[in-house]
Amino acid sequence: MWHNFFLKFFRKLSQPKRFAIFEACLIGLVAALAAVCLKQGVGVVGGWRVHATHLLPALFVLPGIGLGGGFLAGWLVEQVAPEASGSGIPQVKAVLAREPIALNLRVALIKLVSGILALGSGLPLGREGPTVQVGAALANQLSRWVPTSPDYRRQLIAAGAGAGLAAAFNTPIAGVLFVVEELLQDVSGFTLGTAILASFIGAVVSRWLGGHSLNLDLTTLQTNFSPIEIPFYLVMGVLAGLLGALFNQGVLASLTFNRRLLRFGLPIRVGLAGLVCGGAIALLPDHFRDSAGLKELLTTGQTGVSFTIIAFIAQFILTLLAYGSGAPGGLFAPVLILGAALGSLVGLCQQSILGVSAPVTYALAGMGAFFGAVVRVPITGIVIVFEMTTDFNLVLPLMISSVVAYLVAEKVVPGSLYDRLLEWSGIHLKKEPTTGGLLAQLRAADVMQRRVETLSAQMNLEEAVQAFSHSQHRNFPVVEKGKLVGIITQKDLADIAKERLGGKKTVRELMTPEPVTVHPTDTLAHVLHLLNRYNLSCLPVTEGRKLVGIITRSDIIRAEADHFNGEMEAVGPKPAPSYVVYQTRAPATGKGRLLVPLSHPDTAATLVQMAAAIAKERDYELELLHVMVVPRNQPPAETAVRTPTARRLLRQAQRLAQAWHLPIHTQIRVAHEVSGAILETVKERHIDLVLMGWKGSTSTPGRVFSRVVDTVIRQAACEVVLAKLNEKRTFNRWLVPMAGGPNASEAVRLLPALVLLSQKPEIKLCQVFQPSEPAPDTAVLEQSVRFLKPRVSARVSATPVRAHSVPEAVISLAQHNRSDAIILGASRDRLLQQAIKGNIPETISRNSDCTVILVRSA
Repeated sequence: MWHNFFLKFFRKLSQPKRFAIFEACLIGLVAALAAVCLKQGVGVVGGWRVHATHLLPALFVLPGIGLGGGFLAGWLVEQVAPEASGSGIPQVKAVLAREPIALNLRVALIKLVSGILALGSGLPLGREGPTVQVGAALANQLSRWVPTSPDYRRQLIAAGAGAGLAAAFNTPIAGVLFVVEELLQDVSGFTLGTAILASFIGAVVSRWLGGHSLNLDLTTLQTNFSPIEIPFYLVMGVLAGLLGALFNQGVLASLTFNRRLLRFGLPIRVGLAGLVCGGAIALLPDHFRDSAGLKELLTTGQTGVSFTIIAFIAQFILTLLAYGSGAPGGLFAPVLILGAALGSLVGLCQQSILGVSAPVTYALAGMGAFFGAVVRVPITGIVIVFEMTTDFNLVLPLMISSVVAYLVAEKVVPGSLYDRLLEWSGIHLKKEPTTGGLLAQLRAADVMQRRVETLSAQMNLEEAVQAFSHSQHRNFPVVEKGKLVGIITQKDLADIAKERLGGKKTVRELMTPEPVTVHPTDTLAHVLHLLNRYNLSCLPVTEGRKLVGIITRSDIIRAEADHFNGEMEAVGPKPAPSYVVYQTRAPATGKGRLLVPLSHPDTAATLVQMAAAIAKERDYELELLHVMVVPRNQPPAETAVRTPTARRLLRQAQRLAQAWHLPIHTQIRVAHEVSGAILETVKERHIDLVLMGWKGSTSTPGRVFSRVVDTVIRQAACEVVLAKLNEKRTFNRWLVPMAGGPNASEAVRLLPALVLLSQKPEIKLCQVFQPSEPAPDTAVLEQSVRFLKPRVSARVSATPVRAHSVPEAVISLAQHNRSDAIILGASRDRLLQQAIKGNIPETISRNSDCTVILVRSA
C-alpha cells in the first residue's frame, strides 16, 4: 500500500509545474536553514567573544580574536573556495550573466563556515550578502542534481538568492524585489512565481527558527510624519546620496589598496583587518562590540549627537577596511547601521529646530535611503525597512528620502556597486539591449509565411485528409469568405479516425474554432510565449479576422539563425580603418575603375589578364590592391609591416597589365579584415567593378562563398565578378547558364571582353527548365544570342535543358561540351536566392573542372 502511495506521489510530483513548485519550496527551505545556521553560528562565536572581554582585558582579547578568526576564515577561502571571498552578491550576478564562476555546494559550505569565523570574530560586516550567495549556490547545486535547461537554472539560482535575502532579513517581499530589481531585471511570470514561493518559504522558516531581524518595540517608539518635515527628509536624501556615493568609491579604493598586498595572501590580509578592527572596537564604547545591538540602539534615536557621529565615522572606516581585505562578509548590515546613524543625526537636528517627530522615524528612513544610495535598489531598500518594522507611518518618509538618495548617488557616481566590483575584478557584464534582444525587436510580419495553405469550412473529411496527404504542413487554418474561423490539425483527423466518427462531417465540425492568433505587429517574444504557453506548433497571423500569414517555431528559429550568421563578423573588437602604406598612381583617363584584389602569385596573372580584358573593352582604369592583415589588437596605422613581397607581386601584375595599354594604379593596405579594406577602397576610389579570385567552396558554417567574398557581395555598391580558376587557365569554350534578370544580362555583357582571352572562342547559352513545364519560354536565350553575335567573333549557340537539378544539368552539359569556363549570371529573385539557400555556384565549382565565374550586377 505504501509503495503504491509513494509511486503515485512521485508520479504526480514529476509533472513539470508541480515539480517546479516543489523545487522552489525546497530552495526556500535550504536557504532558510543556511541563513539560520549562519545567524546562530555568528551569534555563538560573537557571544563567546563578548564574554571573553569580561574575563580578560578587551584591548587584548578583541584584536587577538579578530586576528585569529580572520586568519582562519581567509585561509579556508584561499585554500578551498576563492569564490567565497567578499560579499558574494557580485559572484551571483556574474553567474546569472553566464560568467564561468564556481557556485556550488563547496562554495556554499566554505562561505558558511568562513562567514561564521569572520563575522563572529568581530569584523564589522553583514551576514546578508553571504546568505544570498549561499542560497544561490545551494539552488545551483540542486538544479545540477536534477537536469534542467540553462535558463531555468538561472531562474532557480536567482530564487535561491532571493530566498537567502528573505531569510536573512525575514522580508519575503524584499527578497522578490531584489531578484527583479538587481539580479535578473526580469518580471516574467515564471521568475516572479519561483522567487515569490522560495522567498516566502525562506522567510517563514527563518522567522520560525531564528526570530526577528530587528527587535524594535514600536509601541513605545513613536513614529510619525508631518508635511512640514519634508525639507529635512529631502536634506537627508541628498546627504545619503552623497555619502553613499563616497562609500562606494571608498570600497573600490580599499580593494585597490589591498591588491598591492597580494603577496601577503588572503589569510594575513583578513587577519590584519580583524586585528585593526578589534583594536578600534576595544577603544570604542561597549555598544560597538555587538553590531546588531548597535543598529537597534541607533534606530531608537536615544543616542546623543557625539555618540552618533562617532558611530557613523567608525562604522564607515572599519567597514571599508574589513571589506577591502576580501573577508567573507556583506555590506547590507553596515550600510543599514550607517543609514540609521545618518538619519538619527538629521532627526536630532529636526527635533532641536521643529520638535515635531522623534529621531526614530529619521533613523529608520535613513536606513532605507542609505541602502538605496549604496546598492542602487531603492524599492528594495524601502520594502526591507517597511517589512522589518511593519509601520505604515514610515512609508512616505522612506519614499521621499530613498528616491532622492538614489537620484543623487546615481548622478554623482552612476552604476551599481556590484557591477563596478565585477568590473574591478575584470568581469564586464554584457548589457542586454533595452529592446529586449532579437525576439523583442523582430515582429511577426518580419518572419511570417505570407502564402498560407488553407481549408474551407465546408470541406468534408475525405477532402481534408487528401489535403493533408499532399502537404508537408500539420496544421491548416480554416477560412470562410476570407475570414479565419478556425484551425484543424493532423491530430484532430487522427482522433476522428480512431473513433470512427468521420462519416460526412465537415471541417467546420472538426476544427478548433476561434484559435489563438497574433497580430503582424506582435513581437517574436510574444509569439514564442503563446506557442509555449498553449503548446502549439504554429499561430495564424491576422488583422482583425483577415488571415494575412502564419508563423511557426521553425520560422523563429530560422530568424535567430540568420541573425547569428549575419553577426558572426561582429564578434570581437571592432576593426579599425585600413591604412595605405604604399601606392602608385597613373593618369585618371578612364571612364571608370576596375579593382583587382591580389593575394596569391599563382592566380594573380590570370586575374590581371581577365581584368585587363574587361577594362580594355569598357575603357576602365585598373586598380591593383594587396591587403596585409594584422591582429585586431594592433592599430593598422601604427603597425610596422614588411612590404617587399607585396610590392614585387604588384610590380609583376603591373607589367602584365601594361601590355593592354591601360592606366594602372597600385596600393598596399594594412587592415584588420580583407573585406573591410576592399570596401574602403571601393568607396574611396569610386570603383565600378571588383574582380576577385574565389576558391570555389567554403567550410565556414552559414557562408555561401567565404567570409570575405560574402561581405563584399553583400555590401559593395558596384558590380562584382568572382572567378574560380582551373589548372588549365584556357578560355576557348564558354558555357553560360541563363535565368533572366539583371545579373544574367551582366554576364552576357561581360562576354565580349572575356572572349578577348580566347584563341578560338565558342559560346553556348543554356537555360534549365523543369521537366513538368509544357512549353519552355526561350525568349531570354534568343535575346542573348542576338546581343552577342554582332559583338563577338565566335560561334554562338543556345539550347534549353530539362532537368530537376540546376547544378547537375550545368555540370553535365559542361562535361559534354568540354567547356573551359562557366559564367553564371545569377538572377536576384531566383538563382541568387537558390545560391544563398542551396549554394549552386559552390556545387558547380566543386564538381566541375572548369573555371567558374559568377557575376553580380551593381
